[in-house]
Amino acid sequence: MNQSDLQFDKEHIWHPYTSLIEPLPCYPVVSAQGVRLTLSDGKQLIDGMSSWWSTIHGYNNQRLNQAAKDQIDKMSHVMFGGITHPSAVALCRQLVDMTAQPLDRVFLADSGSVAVEVAIKMALQYWVAKGQKQKCRLLTVEHGYHGDTFAAMSVCDPVNGMHELFNNVLTKQLFAPAPQSRYDGEWDNNDLIELTALFEEHHHQVAAMIIEPIVQGAGGMRIYHPRYLTAVRQLCDKYDVLLICDEIATGFGRTGKLFGYQHANIVPDILCLGKAITGGYMTLAATITSQAIGEEICRTKAGVFMHGPTFMANPLACAVATESLKIIGENNWQQQVSAIESQLKRQLTPCLELPQVHDVRVLGAIGVVELKEAVDMAAIQQHFVELGVWIRPFGKLIYLMPPYIISSEDLSQLTAAIFSVISNKSE
Repeated sequence: MNQSDLQFDKEHIWHPYTSLIEPLPCYPVVSAQGVRLTLSDGKQLIDGMSSWWSTIHGYNNQRLNQAAKDQIDKMSHVMFGGITHPSAVALCRQLVDMTAQPLDRVFLADSGSVAVEVAIKMALQYWVAKGQKQKCRLLTVEHGYHGDTFAAMSVCDPVNGMHELFNNVLTKQLFAPAPQSRYDGEWDNNDLIELTALFEEHHHQVAAMIIEPIVQGAGGMRIYHPRYLTAVRQLCDKYDVLLICDEIATGFGRTGKLFGYQHANIVPDILCLGKAITGGYMTLAATITSQAIGEEICRTKAGVFMHGPTFMANPLACAVATESLKIIGENNWQQQVSAIESQLKRQLTPCLELPQVHDVRVLGAIGVVELKEAVDMAAIQQHFVELGVWIRPFGKLIYLMPPYIISSEDLSQLTAAIFSVISNKSE
């Protein structure tokens, strides 16, 4: 990319969560291989973000490349209405095999946000079918994040989330305090007091509770105790409320378990998957439920589930996702994630000695350093690039979610960069 391209980008292209008045710097990536991004000037950056948590097998993976090449010679896309194709069948067969019973009905969608929209619509249509139209609200917890579309925004944190501007037009949902008991700490039963009260008071109007299992992602990178998730399942059962687990970020091994819900030995009624499903190659997501719930949904007057994206089950995406899940199925991720977790704990814990640091937390291939004050994004991003790493903080959080294939040497460069940047900030 030349200077003219960069100037055009700055003047005409709107990047996510970026101001057009004072745009943040954009770094031109021209290629990627393994865990490295190559800039137009030849500089290489070790990626600690997995391109927003999705590129778990690394960039330019030959198996995924070949899957895409093989499929594109057959067909890149075909509508899914009244048509099926081998790539969709193979992918859905894998998803059913990987997830817990009775999750066996798969709806393929375009993105994580859409998967959440689909899950919410499933829950609402389910209760309409059962003649309980009053069950039309969602219950969730504070500090959550579920996407940028309107139903998804309504269950994101209403105060500290990214969507406060839209509060006047979003559906008013019910919010319990976020669990305070840490994954690596003692369980405090007080975490359930207000949640239980909300179930008791509002269960007659609650269609579903939606939650990110074990790790709250973009809402704060908070890692909570599995007993909270166990209690959520028990409360949903007691009060006849569906449970939606949003595993867009936590699914496919990121937390050290294949799925986050496995930490609590529970099964949701509806499961949302995305991000890593294609190994970060292209957008695809899935919402999975049971035969019983799916058939009930289809007992409404419409007789069908009322959703149908144009690019649903895109063959190219499905083919790459099928190969990505084959790689996961070989179970190398277990050793990879375990090694990353051990190294993150060892190398990020010293950050606690720095005066600007409030907390350090690690689970699986997730490492979080929480500062006492919000970072200057432009300045800290430039510093990281100078150190040869790609780390994109938000708010008070500097975190790592690297590709599973990362070497210990490359991971050390990422953790050292974090310590260096915070040390300089502390001076």
